[in-house]
Amino acid sequence: MTKRRNLLFLVSDEHAGSALGCAGHPIVKTPNLDALAQRGNRFSNAYCNVPVCVPSRASLATGRYAHRIRHWDNAMPYRGAPEGWAHRLRADGFATCAIGKLHYRSEGDDVGFEHQDIAMHVKDGKGDLLGSIREPKPPVRTAGRALAERLGVGETNAIRYDRDVTTRAIAFLQGRGRDTDRPFALHVGFVAPHFPLIAPEAFFALYDPAGMPLPKMSRLDERPRHPWLDALRESFVTDTFFDDEKRRIAVAAYFGLCSFLDHNVGQILTALDDTGLRDETDIVYMSDHGDNLGARGLWQKNTLYEESARIPLITAGSGLVSQTGREIKTAVSLVDVAPTALAAAGCDAPGDWPGTDLAHIASRPDDPDRIVFAEYHGAGSISGAYMIRWRSYKYIHYAGHLPPMLFDLDGDPEEHTDLGTAAKYASVRTKMLGFLKAITDPERTDAQAKADQRDLVARHGGADAIIANKSLRMPGGTPPPGQETAF
Repeated sequence: MTKRRNLLFLVSDEHAGSALGCAGHPIVKTPNLDALAQRGNRFSNAYCNVPVCVPSRASLATGRYAHRIRHWDNAMPYRGAPEGWAHRLRADGFATCAIGKLHYRSEGDDVGFEHQDIAMHVKDGKGDLLGSIREPKPPVRTAGRALAERLGVGETNAIRYDRDVTTRAIAFLQGRGRDTDRPFALHVGFVAPHFPLIAPEAFFALYDPAGMPLPKMSRLDERPRHPWLDALRESFVTDTFFDDEKRRIAVAAYFGLCSFLDHNVGQILTALDDTGLRDETDIVYMSDHGDNLGARGLWQKNTLYEESARIPLITAGSGLVSQTGREIKTAVSLVDVAPTALAAAGCDAPGDWPGTDLAHIASRPDDPDRIVFAEYHGAGSISGAYMIRWRSYKYIHYAGHLPPMLFDLDGDPEEHTDLGTAAKYASVRTKMLGFLKAITDPERTDAQAKADQRDLVARHGGADAIIANKSLRMPGGTPPPGQETAF
C-alpha cells in the first residue's frame, strides 16, 4: 500500500498578497517563501472569504462561506461545528496537530485536532464584542492610537510567541513527525505580520523608514469617498494618529514583520529537509487576510480592496504540484483549501463545499471565468459588503441601496478608478450582481447578520455595557496564551 503523504499548513495573519518578493514587490524580502513558490505553485489571484481574522478562519476550517455557517465577525469564533477538514482527516487516520494561532473559541472545543500546542484563541472565548455593535451605527474605536504610538523596532509578546511556535513546529517534525504508522496534518499558525507594527531589530534594519513609500491615497484629498467607507473611517479613527513620519515607520515595520515571518517559515522548511520529510510532505502557505497599511487612510483589514482581501497562497509538494514554478492566475480563495486537503488525503469533499481542489485547478489552463466570492459583516460596517471577482473585474456590492464599486484590475490594479456608477459598465455590474445573487441574497444575509449580532450583544448586557468594558479592548490584537496584550 502506498504511504499517504503528510500535509503541512503554514498560516500567517494579515499578510497582504502583494507583500512577497515572488509576487514582484520591489522592496519586501521574502527569500524562503520565494523559494517555496519556485518549487511549487503561486496563486496570484487568491482571496480570503472574509477580510477579518475570526470568520475568515472559520471559513478556512469548514470549507464553507461565512454566511452559510453564520460566523459574521470577530466575536463569533469557530467551535468545531460544522465539522471541517481537520475532523475528516483525523477520522481517516491522520495525526492532526495545531501549533500556534488558530483564533477559534477555546482549546476545549473539538475542532478536529488531536493535539493543540500553545494554541492562540480569541480572548476569554469572547473575542471582539465591540465589533458586533453595528446599529444604529458602529461605535468610535480609538484604540488605533496605540498602533500609531507603539511602532518601529523592538520586541513584543507576539514576536516571542511566533519564535516559540517555530521552535515547537521544528520539534514536531523532529519527533512526532517521524511517526511511520500515520501521516500527519500539521497546522502552524503565526501572528506576523499582524500588528502591532513592531519588528525585531534584525528585520526592521532591512528597511530604512526614510526610503519607504507613503501609503497610496493617504492624503485627505486623495481618498475615495463612499458612504460605506466614510462610516468605516468614522468608526476606526486610526489614521488620525498618524503623520507621514509615522506612516513610513509603520510601512518599514510591516515589511520587517513580513521578513521575520519568512525567516520562521524558512526554519520550518529547513527542518522538513533535515528530517527527510520533504519528499513525502505537501505544503500550503496562506494568510487569513491582508492589511490596508494606511492606503486610502485605512489601517488593518475590514475592506474588500486588494490590500485587505487578496492574500498570498503557495502550494508545494508532488501531491499538489505537477509543474513547479508556475504562477496560477485562476482566481481562488480560502474555501478551496479544505477540498485540497481532503483530495490530497484521498478523501471526498462534502457536496455543499463551494471550493475546488487547488491541485486540480493548477493542473488546468488558467480559467478567467472562475468566480471568487468574499463578504464582510464585521466591525465598523454599516451594511454587509460582498465581493465578486470574475475575469479582470472586481465588483463590491453594499447592502442597503448604497452604490456599488467596480474595478477593472487589468488596467487599474491599484483600484484608483471606481466604475461603480459609470454608464459604460452597467452591463458588467448587472452580470456581477447576478453572480452574487446566485451565491447569496445580499439584503437577506445582511439582515440575518445584524439579527445575530443584536442577539449576541444583548446576551452580553447590551451595547452600553460592552462599550464601557475596557477589558474588551485589544489595541494590539488578540494576546498570546498567558499574556494580557500582544505588545
